[in-house]
Amino acid sequence: MSRNMLTTLIVTMALVMGGLIFVQFNSIKKASDIKEEQFDKTVTNALRETIHRIEIHETEELLEQEVFNQPMAGLNNFTAPSFNNFPRQLGQQDISIQFSYSKRSFSNYRGSNYGGSFTFSFSDTTILLEKNTRGRPGDFPSAFDRHHDYNLRQKQIMQQRLKEKADLLQKIFFRDRPIEERVDSAYIDNLLKEEFTKSGIPLDYKFAVKTFTQGKEKLIIGGNDYNPNSRNIEYHDVLFTGDVYNLKPNYLYAYFPKRSRFLLNESGILVIPTIILSALLVGIFIYTILIILRQKKLSMIKNDFINNMTHELKTPISTISLASQMLEDGSVANTPKTIEHVSRVIYQESKRLSFQVEKVLQMAVFNEGRMKLRLKKLNLNMLTASVVDNFRLRVKSKGGTLKSDLKAEPAEIKGDEVHITNVIYNLLDNAVKYSKGIPEIEISTETKKEFVIVRIKDKGIGIPKEHLGQIFERFYRVPTGNIHNVKGFGLGLSYVKKIVDTHNGKIKVESILNKGTTFSLYFPLNTK
Repeated sequence: MSRNMLTTLIVTMALVMGGLIFVQFNSIKKASDIKEEQFDKTVTNALRETIHRIEIHETEELLEQEVFNQPMAGLNNFTAPSFNNFPRQLGQQDISIQFSYSKRSFSNYRGSNYGGSFTFSFSDTTILLEKNTRGRPGDFPSAFDRHHDYNLRQKQIMQQRLKEKADLLQKIFFRDRPIEERVDSAYIDNLLKEEFTKSGIPLDYKFAVKTFTQGKEKLIIGGNDYNPNSRNIEYHDVLFTGDVYNLKPNYLYAYFPKRSRFLLNESGILVIPTIILSALLVGIFIYTILIILRQKKLSMIKNDFINNMTHELKTPISTISLASQMLEDGSVANTPKTIEHVSRVIYQESKRLSFQVEKVLQMAVFNEGRMKLRLKKLNLNMLTASVVDNFRLRVKSKGGTLKSDLKAEPAEIKGDEVHITNVIYNLLDNAVKYSKGIPEIEISTETKKEFVIVRIKDKGIGIPKEHLGQIFERFYRVPTGNIHNVKGFGLGLSYVKKIVDTHNGKIKVESILNKGTTFSLYFPLNTK
């Protein structure tokens, strides 16, 4: 897969996944907004119903007090006289009181609901003497006088009824009692609790009654218990909307301290699964991208390994092939020294070829976890000195220097002698191969806390900083283009890292390009 195609695939997948997540969360937000709007509407309706019940309750109390408990004066004690022989027919007259109100000047109050008009009327029928009834001299004078007195009395009663009914209307529609006398905290609390419960809002709430005079707020009911913060949403509506000339509108306020948590819980059925699924989707996407990138990287490493292996194996194979051809030459067969030399070359090259193949197989076995270490007590100073002695001749052959400073004390560790020897050998071998001209190598040991440290320092070509984190990967080699002047499979440092990790140690590397590299091996000190 080409780089451009891989980039296009990743970008497309990212856009599709981002779009899906955006659409999902946008849908959840809209659903949450709808739930919040429904909640607000339900609370507003509950407040209005509470206010309506408060007004009805006040009106019922007023009517009961004014009408039923205090009958109109004079009606119970009045008994119509009895007439005999009354010469004229009696008539009837309707008492009709009509109250009409049209809203004009008070609709600008905040939250005002009482606009428009309303009409209140009732009628009363009273038996009266006909208006044109006139007495004649000599015709039942005593009866006429009695009826005349009765007619006057009826007019007085009608006027009294008119006055009392007008007063009742005045009390109902033009109430001027202080708001403190018209509201009861416990009664409002019971109504609110009943309405909220009926509306399906099982939340704790706080309420208050407020009035506004000249733009200033006055708290009537609520006190210190009513203390909303900036995150709380207050709901309010006008109290006593039936008051006609109420220049000081009163409001019923309420808020829910746990409103946000309640709405979140209501939406949680959608939010939590969506977050989990989105997180899984993002995780799978990232994992897939990493797998793709890793496979691409492994493909590149595989190609590099094949190229390096070709160069590494081609040389000994070519040498062995050439030596075999020399042995077939009749002139060479008659020269014992030449045969001996050619045989030695074949042996060395075949041994080298076998070593390279063994190294590859060894790494495969080691990565599968089938390699077993033969642990024993080792003196790291002595082990390092042995490797240095064997390696010093090779360095001298190139005109270089190999300095050693083995002063670790104590220097005992528990490890596999063969593998630790190979580790030190591989690092010294790299120091020689990657030197700039004449090798200059320093090797030292020291004991620090619970570790025995082996440091191998060279003044070679160094390692670019961007490649330091990858040099311990299998088959990885620092890119050098098509130049293969340094032989190897890219397994040496991977092998070193595996052996050190298996001994519960650690390895650190410091390198400056074109100045050199220092490897530090930390092996746990054997204190037993």
